[in-house]
Amino acid sequence: MANENPNWGEERLAAELLLKLGIRISPRTVRRYMPTDQGPVCGPSSQRWMTFVRNQAQAILACDFFTTVTASFRVLYVFVIMEVGTRRITHFNVTANPTADWTLQQFREVITGEKPHRFIIHDRDSVYSSELDSALKTMGLSILKTPFRAPQANAFCERLVGTIRRECLDFLIPIQEKHLRSILQEWVTHYNYGSYCPMWLCV
Repeated sequence: MANENPNWGEERLAAELLLKLGIRISPRTVRRYMPTDQGPVCGPSSQRWMTFVRNQAQAILACDFFTTVTASFRVLYVFVIMEVGTRRITHFNVTANPTADWTLQQFREVITGEKPHRFIIHDRDSVYSSELDSALKTMGLSILKTPFRAPQANAFCERLVGTIRRECLDFLIPIQEKHLRSILQEWVTHYNYGSYCPMWLCV
């Protein structure tokens, strides 16, 4: 089945086995028995993924959370959403308590229908609940969840987070949530308008 359908991942194969043959098996077990040869049919999936990203870049958003610590040792969560095609940060916000409802509100501030966004990449963190994903689908977005143990699947946001740390947060300690938000606002303006580069030169 995997050889005949090289674009199917382990989750799709497990679902097909359950639906067509009534065999209940976990995607992890399917992965164990999938072909490992690197021929033209079953080549590296990363090439197919990158082809998809290149073709759909202008319609893809990517998002991620990262943490920072204030001067009083309070942990704050920073949420960023970026356009993959332009590498611009479309939205960010800071909270001490990220929830699915709070995260959904951040998406509502970005998805206005004015731009042709069709896909959103996010990881499998519990904050991205099934209710949140359902709400995103009603906004016209297709959810692209990163596979387990594959941080490079969201390399766009991973690189962005690294840039924010290296160029901004590694040089200071925020005093409080309001201070951190103010710092990031200035840096995001600098990043969006002063550090723009063509998409595939930044990979």
